[in-house]
Amino acid sequence: MCNLFSILLLIVFTTSASALALPEYQNINSFINYVNSAQKLWIAGHQLIPKEKVQRNLMDLKFLVPHRHENVMVKQLNVPDLPDHFDAREKWSKCESIGNIRDQSDCGSCWAVSAAETISDRTCIHSNSTVNVILSAEDLLSCCTSCGYGCEGGYYNQAWKWWIEQGLVTGGSFESQYGCQPYSISPCGFDKWPSCSQRIVTTPQCKLQCTSKRGYETAYLQDKNFGAKAYFISNRVDQIQAEILTNGPVQVGFTVYEDFYHYKSGVYKHTAGGPLGGHAVKIIGWGQENGTPYWLVANSWNTLWGEKGYFKIVRGTNDCGIEDAPMAGLPDLERHN
Repeated sequence: MCNLFSILLLIVFTTSASALALPEYQNINSFINYVNSAQKLWIAGHQLIPKEKVQRNLMDLKFLVPHRHENVMVKQLNVPDLPDHFDAREKWSKCESIGNIRDQSDCGSCWAVSAAETISDRTCIHSNSTVNVILSAEDLLSCCTSCGYGCEGGYYNQAWKWWIEQGLVTGGSFESQYGCQPYSISPCGFDKWPSCSQRIVTTPQCKLQCTSKRGYETAYLQDKNFGAKAYFISNRVDQIQAEILTNGPVQVGFTVYEDFYHYKSGVYKHTAGGPLGGHAVKIIGWGQENGTPYWLVANSWNTLWGEKGYFKIVRGTNDCGIEDAPMAGLPDLERHN
């Protein structure tokens, strides 16, 4: 996908307007018009969320590491009758975390946010909804130094190992102040929040205590939820589907291109623009739209982006590397500090 055409478009959109080299893309309108005219699978448009926020959400592509064959889970799941459509929100409707769209703000914490989301889902699912909590991306982002560099990006497979070894406390959004360690970085760029371009965000300091402004009765160590195992999943489409259907949503990484920022609805397929960075998200299901198979994915750019925070991406062609490295795990429901 990263051909000469894509590279030229990346240059176009990362230089000033006076330096534009391709006349057909002299402004955002012409780029959006081109994307919409070049394909009919999805619709591009203007976004309420500023582009500088999205760019800060992304990681260096080095953090996207395809699975090695020897690391993939050996056991293959056998589900002979995979449904044409599946949505984890419907199957496990009591698990509030599955339908919860987070806002990572202007921090490259997607690796931690989507890991915390997926771990929350699976903790609820495998406890039969008895442990129905939202686990803290903040705890993971600020304390897991072996994962990477906090707001500068991280390896999401290491996040799952951290969950097993160190556990995660509860914690929701900045606005909710839910749980022990809610997200400490406020939203930006819309409504009452500050402009994304007017502040510098650094990785929050690791704190081994509860930080909710509303107060939280359970102590930090007593609030920990642990994992029993973590594993790589085969990049075979049917195996990813079987894993989601059997055990819950999975975490994946992919390359974000210029056109993805402008996604509004439909089944995304990379069409134009160069790579902007790496991103980690959560697949919660799949389906078909006008005959095109897709993955149903939860993003972490607020509900104002895409289809109320979600997007669909073409399934089965590994578009943007979305099928390269799915990751998941199972909770340890007996362990508690």
